Amino acid sequence: MATGTPSTPQGALEPGSFRDPESRVFYAGDEVYRALSADGLRDFEALQATGLLDDERVVGTQTAEDTAALRGLLVHEPAGVLRHERIPFVSYPYEWTFSMLKDAALLQLDLLLSALDHDLVLKDATPYNVQFKGARPVFVDVGSFERLREGEAWVGYRQFCMLYLYPLLLQSVKDVPFHPWLRGSIDGITPTQMRGLMSFGDRFRKGVFTNVFLHARLEARYADRPDQVKQEVKRVFKKELFVANVRKMRKLVERLTWEPPQGVWTAYGERNSYSDDDARRKDDFVREVARAREWRLVWDIGANNGRYSRIAAEGARTVVAVDADQGPVELLYRDLREQGNDRILTLTMNLADPSPGLGWRGLERKSMPDRGRPDLVLALALVHHMAISANVPVKEFVDWLASLGSALVIEFPTREDPMVKKLLAPKRDGLHPDYELGFFERILNEAFDVERSERLESGTRVLYFARPKRG
Repeated sequence: MATGTPSTPQGALEPGSFRDPESRVFYAGDEVYRALSADGLRDFEALQATGLLDDERVVGTQTAEDTAALRGLLVHEPAGVLRHERIPFVSYPYEWTFSMLKDAALLQLDLLLSALDHDLVLKDATPYNVQFKGARPVFVDVGSFERLREGEAWVGYRQFCMLYLYPLLLQSVKDVPFHPWLRGSIDGITPTQMRGLMSFGDRFRKGVFTNVFLHARLEARYADRPDQVKQEVKRVFKKELFVANVRKMRKLVERLTWEPPQGVWTAYGERNSYSDDDARRKDDFVREVARAREWRLVWDIGANNGRYSRIAAEGARTVVAVDADQGPVELLYRDLREQGNDRILTLTMNLADPSPGLGWRGLERKSMPDRGRPDLVLALALVHHMAISANVPVKEFVDWLASLGSALVIEFPTREDPMVKKLLAPKRDGLHPDYELGFFERILNEAFDVERSERLESGTRVLYFARPKRG
């Protein structure tokens, strides 16, 4: 099905899609398009003939018309344009849990195997080509499919190792979170770096010697002779060997596991200090706001086990559930995946040190607010962690919330609350003079119009619903 294509200003280009000379993503209003070169268009037509675009794991795609407005978008002359289904909220692998990265890796490998059945291949192997619709991974870079060339090895193998396999191994084998590594380098963990992170005994683990130790050794040996390697591979490589290597990698990834620690925050939702009445009243407060209208995008920041994300989803198209602790987010993702939930996107992120702009000119990967402003934010059982644990001044936190321009449900636990007492216990007296109910309410009223507040029965927690002031 063909659709018209509106004119395309350069400012509407997707800054994270410039690396492929045959394909470039751009926006027109709320619509997502992709310009293709002549070679890219031929690859797409070969993909279209296979039926793989009908797979729900591939982003919805239609052909569009009018390439005249696309000049200057590609290194080559544009020859075609596609229109894509829009993903509700973009996320990045350094914000995913272990199971999210693993599911994305398996999707990448499954699509590669399916493509090989039709003499197609994926030209790269980056998790940035995968996005999540709730708990469902979706492959979004249809420009990554190309026709298989004779004697071609798996060109995306090194990238797959650096951005999928090594991060998963690091967390599975060493119990070291991969997030700082992926956030620290947009290209991932190199074979040499990964070898340095493995012990002598690790080389005897299935798949580690070949994909880590041998990989690093061969890379060092042939670093100055890439042409020789290319010719050698072309001489001996067959499609059957390609398929066998991908299947072997899939088995390796499938075996990798990680279990969250059973610490206090993993089970916080079941071990907090709320009475049954307080929990019910808090549920009702959030539910009343959630159902008051249809919210396009809700952020539940400090989501923990997702109890309020689920309530918010009763009245929202998309909920982004964010928590700094990967444990509860991992468990929440597994539950949502099992339920087939496509409304709640789970992310692990420390809001005191959130994802910044990364990549070329700091624009390839965007900060969270730059990916789509919410129209409702839930900040429940969070302000005391930001103010006391992370030493963010209360006013700074409220000002940041106000900068989002969204409605707000926020909870303030007073200094008498058991959790607040626990956080203050190791601190020197007088360190947090701004953490007082009266001060909080004053600055909240300066930044927002508070429409409703409710003190829970315990007396140590107060809920507020507020809207941004109209200036």
